[in-house]
Amino acid sequence: MQKKYAFEYELLEHAGLLPTADQNLLQAAIIATESAYAPYSNFKVGAAALLSTGQIIIGSNQESSSFPVGICAERTLLNSIGSQYPEATIISMAVSYDPLNKPSIEPISPCGMCRQSLLDFENRYHAPIKIILAGKSGPVMVLPSASNLLPFGFDGAILK
Repeated sequence: MQKKYAFEYELLEHAGLLPTADQNLLQAAIIATESAYAPYSNFKVGAAALLSTGQIIIGSNQESSSFPVGICAERTLLNSIGSQYPEATIISMAVSYDPLNKPSIEPISPCGMCRQSLLDFENRYHAPIKIILAGKSGPVMVLPSASNLLPFGFDGAILK
């Protein structure tokens, strides 16, 4: 039996076409790149989340000389939210980047570990997280749910 998995996303020419709240969230993610610690990769990533409380929380990647010890911006942000705002749901999240001496002109997509972590948060709170992916300029991708980033993701149901 052959099956097909598909999803839709929105591709906008530039961030100015986003609703104002999403523009503000993306701008917060771009600003969050400034707090990134990326002396090895020179690839700064920032993430920002809009919580059900109306607060915007940011995170950035934090590298280590022992490479596996570093943490991505998305998981830095999710860990902060889970620790400091455990009752709040995440309405939407924006991710952007600032690579040293290179343009930041196309959407960036989270790594596999971050995709799993995003799926875990959706499952934890039983609510989709809208994902906004962009560079500092250029096109913007908008996905209605983080689950679209990880088809057939592990949801932990088998552990129960």
